[in-house]
Amino acid sequence: MKIPLVVIIGRPNVGKSTLFNRLTKSKNSIVDDVSGVTRDRIYGEVEWNGKMFRLMDTGGYVPDSADQFEAAIREQVHIALEEADAILFLTDARVGVNPIDIEVANLLRTSHKPYFLLVNKADTEKYASLKTDFFSLGLKNIYDISAINGRNIGDVLDDLIETLSFSESELENENKLKISIVGRPNVGKSSLTNALLGKERSIVTDIPGTTRDSLDSVLKYYGEEIILVDTAGLRRKARVKENLEFYSNVRTYRALGECDVAVILLDAQLGLEKQDQRIIQEAVRRRKGIILAVNKWDLISKETNTAKEYEDKIRTKLGSIDYVPIIFISALTKKRITKLIELSKQIKSERSKKISTSVLNDTLLPEINKNPPPSTKRGREIKIKYVTQVGDKYPIFIFFANDVGEIPQHYRRFLEKIIRKHFGFFGVPISVSLKEK
Repeated sequence: MKIPLVVIIGRPNVGKSTLFNRLTKSKNSIVDDVSGVTRDRIYGEVEWNGKMFRLMDTGGYVPDSADQFEAAIREQVHIALEEADAILFLTDARVGVNPIDIEVANLLRTSHKPYFLLVNKADTEKYASLKTDFFSLGLKNIYDISAINGRNIGDVLDDLIETLSFSESELENENKLKISIVGRPNVGKSSLTNALLGKERSIVTDIPGTTRDSLDSVLKYYGEEIILVDTAGLRRKARVKENLEFYSNVRTYRALGECDVAVILLDAQLGLEKQDQRIIQEAVRRRKGIILAVNKWDLISKETNTAKEYEDKIRTKLGSIDYVPIIFISALTKKRITKLIELSKQIKSERSKKISTSVLNDTLLPEINKNPPPSTKRGREIKIKYVTQVGDKYPIFIFFANDVGEIPQHYRRFLEKIIRKHFGFFGVPISVSLKEK
């Protein structure tokens, strides 16, 4: 089932991060009185009355000039209108209607997307009347709220849920392998998609972000239907100049949420960069199968150990994410691209693999007894008594022990390591949970 995406938009310092933190029950967004402190785009999940949707905080954007400032906000609104299933437009009750608010309102009024105008910082009934100033924008669905204390947030969520589609039409594709091709702009996502599909489904140029759509495609592979998500559409033409990374993040976030396996594309000439690592971390956080595909390998001059040395450098940067396969491909020459499909099928199988409780305990407990957790600060011995696997979508292992709060992080990594040593889970992030026995 596809989970709807809701995007928060608005000027800097109107309370977007505060609202995001309240709705997702987290503290992921930095909150400060200085406008524009949120540089990274933040994503989370919101559950309300048994329904779940994804939430994106566009953050504050502080460009160098007023013109850039207005252009950046306008671009983010265009992106939200194109990509989101619903929009939360946040304004400031204490400041009143701003010229940029008027421009955003004009775009929303002519859109076909559900939107909600939230007049924030109406912390008490005393400020509720300030909402009337915003009637001049000509918008419907206006709410006076307080992101900081939660006033009227429940009413907004009740109405928001009613506008979102939670269609189960995707259930027929539930068992089909779903692969998302993700990565930075201009790494060759469209070229790879076209090469796999055998047709020009995506526009390909050397200008980053030229593809407009990101529609799922069906790949026929030896009689099997595989869902291929092309995330190459990073901007609409003549728009999204300053916010290309924002657009990329919206598409990447949606694609990661809906796939079984993420093929994270790297540019062979640039290597593994920080933005690539953020995408990898997001895929790990969402427990998706992961393949690192180094594209444009045909442009690299080859020596005896080129591939091995290149892979070693990547793995050094990856650190503990050492279970991810790395493959060198060329979307242009189609070299090794079918290997991606075979790897994805293997990883999907690994992701759904179940190990019986008896086998887990017979295999892991002897190793744990040889290398037990360090004693508590009071000198008490910690004993792991039992382990079992749970989770339908991805592997979760629960270890039952005493004083689990004193088991250090490095020992959790040891537990993951011995699970992989005996049972594989190649290309698959796993969760290790500790519970009191």
